Amino acid sequence: MTQQISLFDFWAEPEPPPPPTGATFANLDALVAAASQCQKCPLGATRTNIVVERGNRNAPLMIIGEGPGQNEDEQGLPFVGKAGQLLDKILASVNLDPDRDVYICNVVKCRPPGNRVPTDEEIESCKPYLLEQIRLVDPKIILLAGATAVRAITGEKQGITKIRGQWSQWEGRWVMPIFHPAYLLRNPSREQGSPKWLMWQDIQAVKRKLEELMLS
Repeated sequence: MTQQISLFDFWAEPEPPPPPTGATFANLDALVAAASQCQKCPLGATRTNIVVERGNRNAPLMIIGEGPGQNEDEQGLPFVGKAGQLLDKILASVNLDPDRDVYICNVVKCRPPGNRVPTDEEIESCKPYLLEQIRLVDPKIILLAGATAVRAITGEKQGITKIRGQWSQWEGRWVMPIFHPAYLLRNPSREQGSPKWLMWQDIQAVKRKLEELMLS
């Protein structure tokens, strides 16, 4: 039987190809374009905006968080709410400019409903984008903000309080787990041994390591 083809079939806009599962992108613009069409997990159906990146695409320091919150979903940029404002202050405390010295992104690019923790399926669906961001930015140091970021990159499932501030090597890069800024907002004490005090120690260590690597 001959298949009937209507004129609409000739004039209809072709649907964009699905984002690649493990393919590489020529640049970050191509990655953002693919991510904006992504429907590989249920989060694509509930997002307002795709949230991919903020900062300098050539930065020596990359910070990876968990996922967008409400402010991020509305603005299409990571870490722009209260946690993001605190992160910028933490960076500024050691003279790191978020727009110049840092590239900021998240494990998942769409907001999980109710700001819940991303599921394994959602993390795995988004991971090719994250790995490509790391490859294309090519940072010297990666900071993993919170347990979800640690699990997504290293597979480590220990509590963040046990591993924060510890340097390790991953794919030839220096990596340090740190407290997520949202956790610091819930623990405002600055007393010695508090999360904020520990974060101050960690960000100073990051600045020293960065200066050392930039000179080598």
